[in-house]
Amino acid sequence: MLLAAVFVALVVSGALPLSSDGKPGTGVARVNRFDGPAAWRLLKMQVDLGPRPAGSAASRALAARLKNLLPHGRYQAVPGGLRNVVGRVMGRDRGRYIVVGAHYDTKDMSGFVGANDGAGGTAELVQLTRQLKPRTIGPTVMFVAFDGEETPRGVPDDQFLSAGVRGSRVAAEAYRRAEAMILLDFVADKRLSLPREGSSDGKLWAALRKAAHGAGVGSYFPATTEDPIEDDHTPFQQRGVPAIDLIDWDFPCWHKTCDNLSAVSERSLDASGEAVAAFLRTLN
Repeated sequence: MLLAAVFVALVVSGALPLSSDGKPGTGVARVNRFDGPAAWRLLKMQVDLGPRPAGSAASRALAARLKNLLPHGRYQAVPGGLRNVVGRVMGRDRGRYIVVGAHYDTKDMSGFVGANDGAGGTAELVQLTRQLKPRTIGPTVMFVAFDGEETPRGVPDDQFLSAGVRGSRVAAEAYRRAEAMILLDFVADKRLSLPREGSSDGKLWAALRKAAHGAGVGSYFPATTEDPIEDDHTPFQQRGVPAIDLIDWDFPCWHKTCDNLSAVSERSLDASGEAVAAFLRTLN
């Protein structure tokens, strides 16, 4: 996952902002609309494949698995021989849809397995498709696993929007009439805290936080706002689609080889999954 240049500068300078109290979320959900253990198995499956940079054999093997796991799974071509994986859960109103997305590629660096940065969001996305029943909400939900979010090896960070987010740029054009877009990025780290990312749509974020509190996981979503970043939600925003980005600003293993199973937890993955599952149930 590559954040905006401002985020890179903050990391380098040591001035990365914290949420207001600096504390991660605590506790477990009081509802069970999201199967945390099943999502955890999906996360571990991806990590077991090792590094999965865009275009690699491991990435293509994962794409094939995702296509089989997602309902109505299919590929969406991305320039450079890459491919998104798209699934669909039909709503009551076929003329309306939203997009839930996560990237499944990992940063192209030796030994980097992306347990949080890639595997966590993808695992959550797949598990949400398994538990969201057709026609129980108004809009159809398009679930998209993005390829090529990370910039290729050797490309500087300030070229993120031109050289990275390759899959989401394709998806944003294809689904430019979406009513909303929800991005699942850093959603599984052990000390999970998900403040509002600065560019995320305020109304959507408020609805998500309300749903999270209703599910008993509101402590993972503090009432604070961090600086805006560029991510897979940005191409959708550029086309006028309201979007939110679930990302833990304080994740200490961003683009480091310590982003492995020791950096993530089933409890965190379940908490963020319960929040999004509850939010989806509110759509009409």
